[in-house]
Amino acid sequence: MPDAGAGLLAALCARIARAGPLTVAAYMQACLADADGGYWQKRASIGATGDFITAPEISQIFGELIGLWCAVVWRDLGRPACVRLVELGPGRATLMRDALRAARAAPNFLAAASVHLIEASRPLRALQRRTLAAAAPPAAAAVPRAAGARTGAFPAIAWHATIAGVPPGPAIIIANEFLDALPIRQLVFADGEWRERVVVADAAGGLRFALGARADAGPRAMQPPGPGTICELRPGEEVLLAALARRRAPLVALFLDYGPAADAFGDTLQGVLAHAYVDPFAAPGAADLTAHVQFAPLCRKVRAAGLATDGPIPQAEFLGRLGIAERAARLMAANPRRAAEIEAGAVRLMSPTGMGGLVKALAVRSPHLPQPPAFG
Repeated sequence: MPDAGAGLLAALCARIARAGPLTVAAYMQACLADADGGYWQKRASIGATGDFITAPEISQIFGELIGLWCAVVWRDLGRPACVRLVELGPGRATLMRDALRAARAAPNFLAAASVHLIEASRPLRALQRRTLAAAAPPAAAAVPRAAGARTGAFPAIAWHATIAGVPPGPAIIIANEFLDALPIRQLVFADGEWRERVVVADAAGGLRFALGARADAGPRAMQPPGPGTICELRPGEEVLLAALARRRAPLVALFLDYGPAADAFGDTLQGVLAHAYVDPFAAPGAADLTAHVQFAPLCRKVRAAGLATDGPIPQAEFLGRLGIAERAARLMAANPRRAAEIEAGAVRLMSPTGMGGLVKALAVRSPHLPQPPAFG
């Protein structure tokens, strides 16, 4: 069997030979989004048998609490008759499935909502359709296969390549571990100036980093860097925020992702394959590539786009304020045979040295709206 990533590696080497070095952003984009060999076309990336696991897969409580959070946000939006419930990078649709189930406690919200999933992966879209079709009440089982009228209280569901495809109107946007997959640029401080970090081919037919042209790191609220310091820039955030700012109707977005709350330098680019970290060049297209979100620069970009921010706060604080302990206790009482599993999942989500502390929650909203739940 050919080595994982060999086909895309050959294509990247040919591209470099033809057009010159790639920026780190261009390399990430190719590894993730290539139509034939990109990681997002991989069929089984999430879960115990995949490459990584996310919070919705660890515990149903995560999606349930976010579903109820959305219902309260809808109320604070003024209970609009139609609201777009949007998820960026919905994975296996586990979060949305659990959120919609919990939202049955707020039937007026559910009746007003239409669901919009922003997904680039063909295999994941197919999996999301199956997940949501199986979760729909019997009378609504056909709805996830088309974006037509609702049946009963189950929302219509539509898929889009980008958020620009979501129809106008008030919106509640959820993005769990989405920003970390946006391609990044990396700059290296060398000889008293910032230079672009680029990807070149080596003599053995593999890939390696090199220094490219002089580059501008922009304003940074930190001490002058030392030689070899790496600064990560995230141009994809500006694109996303511009798309949000163009929506004239009120919106609230919730971002949950790994990364520091304060400004920080450092190389956070990492490959993940079969639940283990690998060299980002080890298997192009076969391994997931991510980089930590820099929340302080992100908040500055949000405000520059004319939107307001709340947070970031640690995931443990966010979920704690939403009542994760109480929900876990009720689930354990109702399912005593699964009590240990339920408790373990909640503990993992809340661990201060793990997801509970490393993952941050950030709300982005139209400036005239009140602070959303858990951020006040």
